[in-house]
Amino acid sequence: MNRFVVISGCSGGGKSTLLAELGRRGHTIIEEPGRRIVVEEMNNGGSALPWVDMAAFANRAIATAMADRSSVPASDGWIFFDRSLIDAAVALQHLTRKPVLAEFGHTHHYHRRVFLAPPWPEIYMIDRERRHNPVVAVAEYYRLFNAYPSLGYEVFILPRVGVVERADFVLRTLEEEPPLSVRI
Repeated sequence: MNRFVVISGCSGGGKSTLLAELGRRGHTIIEEPGRRIVVEEMNNGGSALPWVDMAAFANRAIATAMADRSSVPASDGWIFFDRSLIDAAVALQHLTRKPVLAEFGHTHHYHRRVFLAPPWPEIYMIDRERRHNPVVAVAEYYRLFNAYPSLGYEVFILPRVGVVERADFVLRTLEEEPPLSVRI
């Protein structure tokens, strides 16, 4: 069974807070490629920023997400990804209209259950690394909401509850998964 679990969805929807809680509980967490890229580009005067060169940013996010997948430390437990290669491919495909989602989505698999943070206007904040407005974030959410099922993933919408309850929901949903096959 694939132990790589994606937490994706709307920017500003509480993904990073949820992942911090899962990490606090001892699970391996892979930080969001986009945030890491933005920090690095801003610190180095680079232009692969969503508000400067979105195509360069999306291509870097794809490369970073692929590197993350291949360098994950060995673990018997769940490995949670703050966004995924699929998120980056969705962004690049939306921007360029080239069918990159199918190319990456069918060759780099994650656990079949994906968790999406829905838009949550009450907690949405623009900050140094997130400069887009909520309208852009919601449009991105719906692209992801459609993309994951198109690749065969089962999507679970995270409830708008406290972080402890959200983490419990994720872990309970993963634990309740029926076996893939039964041998007699």
